[in-house]
Amino acid sequence: MLKQRGAAAMGFDQDKAVHHFLVMPDGGTIQVEARDTADTATLAAIRTHLRQIAISFSAGNFDAPFATHGEVPPGVPAMRQLKSAIKYRFEETANGGRVRIATTNADAVAAIHAFLRYQIREHRTGD
Repeated sequence: MLKQRGAAAMGFDQDKAVHHFLVMPDGGTIQVEARDTADTATLAAIRTHLRQIAISFSAGNFDAPFATHGEVPPGVPAMRQLKSAIKYRFEETANGGRVRIATTNADAVAAIHAFLRYQIREHRTGD
């Protein structure tokens, strides 16, 4: 179900992409890359999705993770509440892109870490 909901919410086949969720001292990173760099449709869809994630999360909108997982991920309520303390920046990579999430607020860091660790478990990335 996660793959089906993810494809609908993200706009690309989950089997054609690799997700990574990296926990960092000041927040973390959501990174998605196309498995096949010649697959320009998936590459474009990944970048579009991650650009939108950076915009949506900045506004406190976490509809995409809810649509993907069918529940509100841990950390989201605090990330919404502390949205003005968190910065989201999209960065294009050679094979896809990433959203860098950063803050100096300790409560926001804890929320971001809870969110990213949930993603690691759900997507089984092993990060």
